[in-house]
Amino acid sequence: MFSRLSDKLQDVFKDLRGHGRISEANVNDAMREVRLALLDADVHFQVAKDFIARVKEKSLGEDVLRSITPGQQIVKIFHDELVTLLGGDASPLNLDKPARILVVGLNGAGKTTSSAKLARWLKTQGRTPNLVACDLMRPAAIDQLATLARQINVNVFTPDPGEKDVLAVAKRSLTWAGETGGNVQIFDTAGRQEIDEPLLQELKRLKEFLNPQEVLLVCDAATGQQAVSVAEHFHSALGLTGIILTKLDGDARGGAALSLRAVTQRPIKFAGVGEKLDQFEPFHPDRLAGRILGMGDVVSLVEKAAEAITEEDALRMQEKLRTASFDLDDFLQQFKMLRRMGPLENLLGMMPGMANLKNSSLDEGQLKRVEAIILSMTPGERARPEMLNARRRQRVARGSGTSVTEVNNLLIRFSQMRKMMKKAGSMKKIMAQARRAGIPGM
Repeated sequence: MFSRLSDKLQDVFKDLRGHGRISEANVNDAMREVRLALLDADVHFQVAKDFIARVKEKSLGEDVLRSITPGQQIVKIFHDELVTLLGGDASPLNLDKPARILVVGLNGAGKTTSSAKLARWLKTQGRTPNLVACDLMRPAAIDQLATLARQINVNVFTPDPGEKDVLAVAKRSLTWAGETGGNVQIFDTAGRQEIDEPLLQELKRLKEFLNPQEVLLVCDAATGQQAVSVAEHFHSALGLTGIILTKLDGDARGGAALSLRAVTQRPIKFAGVGEKLDQFEPFHPDRLAGRILGMGDVVSLVEKAAEAITEEDALRMQEKLRTASFDLDDFLQQFKMLRRMGPLENLLGMMPGMANLKNSSLDEGQLKRVEAIILSMTPGERARPEMLNARRRQRVARGSGTSVTEVNNLLIRFSQMRKMMKKAGSMKKIMAQARRAGIPGM
């Protein structure tokens, strides 16, 4: 996510931080590099121009140039302006009754999947959403929505086979919703390969009939400037209330995310960060700005951990660590918890200073190999790794499709981890004894 842009920006600011004193020439050179990085990231040229002008004006102030850490001050100015460019504070959904959400967009952007993801997210917030299939142009979309609804256990209204009148479908769905219950209705609409007048007229009629609180445009982040153009056309015709940006995890440039708010003046409300139904999150401009600049996003990381790890698991693991009784089964459980939190690349981007880590030992493939190695051991071997002699290690390597070297490396890392835990436990005991003895500073 934003890897190309993030790499270049961090290089520019690393150079700025390296200067004890900064001149106007230094700022001009840095802003030139930033402008090129933004354009290379497919940010709208006018957006990039205006953004650089604001950052440059504030960076050339005397308070900044004469400060003790001018480079750090400029980074803060850039961060704050980036947050403003992305929309300032997060923009929540308007769920006032009757709480109807119209989801629109072109084919291939991810409307149907995003509708289901949104329904799932609303369930986690204590809502009872219903899905309504209004895409009469593509029968597969109706089947897809029904399948996704079953996966997330949400009620779905599907039209009769051969139905062509979208308003009739919408009208029947409102009667159905009244009988079924639920407090949020999500309408998945038809799209086209490109914007055309028949599509816009159909959506206008549907909007007028439903009078929805939210009209959300689903945009594919990977299409860059095309996404910005699509958003302009849809907003002009329908009056959007917000945007769902999909495939953000696969966009190394990020130009669409940085341009959409400035061009449409409508907030990005949600972002799809993976293919799975739980890889969908509210869009927080300040958190994203931190990720782009390599500052991390600890708040989102904690939220993901809370979703993936139960209190019971956390307490059990805490006790294991406290008593240094951590074995390879616990080690495997830690890996599974980590993988439940989402793609490793996304998690690293939330850790300060870790966004651009290129360590091959931390990729998804390595996690799978570690899991295979541990699962190829017997329960006894996982509980007592010291049992693993040379013959047993060869068997584990064959069973996991790895090499003996990889098995040895895993056992070495695990042994080092257990020693650190024992030392940590011993240190706590020493500190406790020192406190009881009344030693100052303990």
